[in-house]
Amino acid sequence: MPKNAILQVEKLCISTTSQKPNVQLVKSISFQLFENEILGIVGESGSGKSITSLSIMGLLPKHALRISSGKIYYNSLKLSDFSDKDYRSIRGKKISMIFQEPMSSLNPSLKCGTQVVEILLQHNTITKKEAKEETLALFEKVQLPRPTEIFNSYPHQISGGQKQRVMIAMAIACKPDILIADEPTTALDVTVQNEIIDLLKALQNETKMSIIFITHDLALVSEIADRVLVMYQGDIVEQGQVAQLFRNPENDYTKALLSSRPSLDKRLEVLPTIKDVMNDVVSTKEITAADRAENHKEMYEQLPILEVVNVQKDYISNAGLFQKSKVVKAVDDVSFKIYPGETLGLVGESGCGKSTLGNAILQLDKATAGSIFYKGEDISKLRGKALRALRKDIQIIFQDPFASLNPRITIGKAIMEPMKVHGLYNSDQKRKEKTIELLERVGLEAEHFNRYPHEFSGGQRQRVGIARTIALQPKLIVCDESVSALDISVQAQVLNLLNELKNNFGFTYIFISHDLSVVKYMADQLLVMNKGKIEELGDADSIYSDPTSEYTKALISAIPKGL
Repeated sequence: MPKNAILQVEKLCISTTSQKPNVQLVKSISFQLFENEILGIVGESGSGKSITSLSIMGLLPKHALRISSGKIYYNSLKLSDFSDKDYRSIRGKKISMIFQEPMSSLNPSLKCGTQVVEILLQHNTITKKEAKEETLALFEKVQLPRPTEIFNSYPHQISGGQKQRVMIAMAIACKPDILIADEPTTALDVTVQNEIIDLLKALQNETKMSIIFITHDLALVSEIADRVLVMYQGDIVEQGQVAQLFRNPENDYTKALLSSRPSLDKRLEVLPTIKDVMNDVVSTKEITAADRAENHKEMYEQLPILEVVNVQKDYISNAGLFQKSKVVKAVDDVSFKIYPGETLGLVGESGCGKSTLGNAILQLDKATAGSIFYKGEDISKLRGKALRALRKDIQIIFQDPFASLNPRITIGKAIMEPMKVHGLYNSDQKRKEKTIELLERVGLEAEHFNRYPHEFSGGQRQRVGIARTIALQPKLIVCDESVSALDISVQAQVLNLLNELKNNFGFTYIFISHDLSVVKYMADQLLVMNKGKIEELGDADSIYSDPTSEYTKALISAIPKGL
C-alpha cells in the first residue's frame, strides 16, 4: 500500500445555503487518497459521495451548497481556502474529473476533438497543431476506433461508450495527479462497462495517477479499487481494503448493499432491501429449479399471448450529399412467442435492436416487415380506434420516469389521465379512489396524490410510473430499462414490486435491460440480440449456466461478480 497521501479530507462538512435552517448533507468525514491508488467510494443517491467529489474540485453550486467546516489538502495546498481563480490553475491539470453523464458534460455544439484541444491549449504552451496531434494520440490511448473521424464528430454522432472515452481522454489530457470518476459506467452496457473499467485500470497502471472511483455498485468497485469507503446519509460508515470489506463487512449498511444485488447463483423469492437487512427480517426462501419447472410446465401449456413472426425494422441512413443512402436493419427477421404470466428477458448491447423491437411490439414504430400477433390478432395492421383500444392492454414502463411524467401536473392527475382516456370508472371521484389505492399498492401514500414529480426521489418516481402503467390493468407490459438508473437497494424494491404485481395480477413482462444479473433474476425465457438478430433464445437459467453463442458468453463473463 502506498504511504504518501496525495489528498487529505479532514472533518469535511457540506451544508445547504438555500434552506432555512441549513441542512448538513456531509457530516464531518475524513479520508485520505494515496499516491498510485484507486479508492472506491460507494453509497446510494443522497449519501453525499458526489458532492464530496465536487467539493474537492471546487465545483459546489454556490447558490445551493457550501463547505461549512473542515479542510481539503492536495499535497501541501489547502484547497478548501482556494478562490475560483486559484482552482482554474489546477482543475483539469492536477485534479481532473469524469462526470456521470457524458452527453450533458460534452458541449453538443463543438466537435469532440475541439473540446480536448481546448483543454490542452488552456494548460500548456503548445501550438494548435501540436494540440491536435496530442488529442489524436489520446484518442488512440483510450482505444477509440477511427480517432480522426471521431475528432471531427459531434457528441450526438458517437455512441455512449465512445462519448465516455472522449471524456476520459479530456480528463487525462494534462496528465493529472488525481482523477475523479463519478459513476462513469452507470448507463453503459455490461461489456462497455467492462472495457471502461479495464481502460481506467490500464491508464492508472501506466501513469501512476491516483483515482477516486464513485459508484453505487459494490460488485463493480471490487473490479477496480484497492480500498473502498462506504457512505450512508452523509457519513462514512465503513472503510478498508476491498477484499477485507467484501469478505467480512462489519456495518449493517455495507452488508445490505452487498445482499441487495441479485445473485447469479441462487434465485431468492424476495430480494433483501436495505430496510430488511437493517431490521434483520431477510427472507432466505429460494425459488428452486423444481419450482421453476413446475411453473413453466403450466405456463407453456397455454396459448401464447404474443407471437412475433419474422419481424424486420429498416431505417434509411443518409451517408452524405453525393453518396447513396443505405438501409440499416435495426431488427432483422426476429421470431419468438411469449406466454401469459411469463417474463421474457431481452438483452444485448446498445444498438442491438432491443428497444426498436419493443417499440414495434407497442406499435409506436411500425415494423417494416413481418407480423405481430396479440391474442391471435395481427396488431401490426391496426389503425385508429382499434389501435387506441390495444394501448390499454399493452403498456410500457419507461427508463426515465422523470422525463415521462409531466412536471406541471400532480402525480395523482398523471395516473388518472389514462383511466379517463380509456373510459375506466364512471367518475373522477372513483378514479381518484382507484389512484390512491394504486399509490398505496406500489408502496407510496395517499398524501402523495397532490405532489409534483420533482418532489419525489428516483425510486419513488419509478413507483409512480409503475402505478400509472398498471392503472389500465394491462395484460402485457414492456419494461424498457426500467431499473437501470436506480440505486442497488431501490432497484431491489422495484424488482420485488414487479414480481409481486405479476403474481397478483397475472401480468406478462418483456423485460429489456443491459444488466444481465437483473435479467437473470426476473426472466423465465431469455432472448439475446446482436446486430438486430436473435443470437440465442431459451430458458434463462440454462443460457446463463451454459451459453452456446460466443457473444452471449462475452456478455455473461463481463458481469461484475464481486469477490
